[in-house]
Amino acid sequence: MELTITDAALNRLQQKMQGKTGYLKLKHDTEGCGCVVSGVAALVLVDEIEANTTKIPTNGPDLYLEYNTEVFFNEKMTIDAAAGNHFTLKSPNEMLNPAMKFYDHTAKSTDR
Repeated sequence: MELTITDAALNRLQQKMQGKTGYLKLKHDTEGCGCVVSGVAALVLVDEIEANTTKIPTNGPDLYLEYNTEVFFNEKMTIDAAAGNHFTLKSPNEMLNPAMKFYDHTAKSTDR
């Protein structure tokens, strides 16, 4: 899997992660969706990564992905910073999430 993060998205990620430590995950979030195939992509900052994760090298921070959710993502993707306070996740063929959210699930966060 190849994932590129645009300069605008890197700047926004740095702002959101400023002073925080943890691991950045690309998550197939199914909470409230009713079905595992109805999930949406999200960026989540966590304290620890689970054993079932795959490291995705990027041109910025490493991302981690639960290996059993790889099927929901494309081989080549880009994370960009859209207008507003969210990100976009796209591939050369499609828009995977035009309003991808960032969640801080670290122990010291109030964003749980």
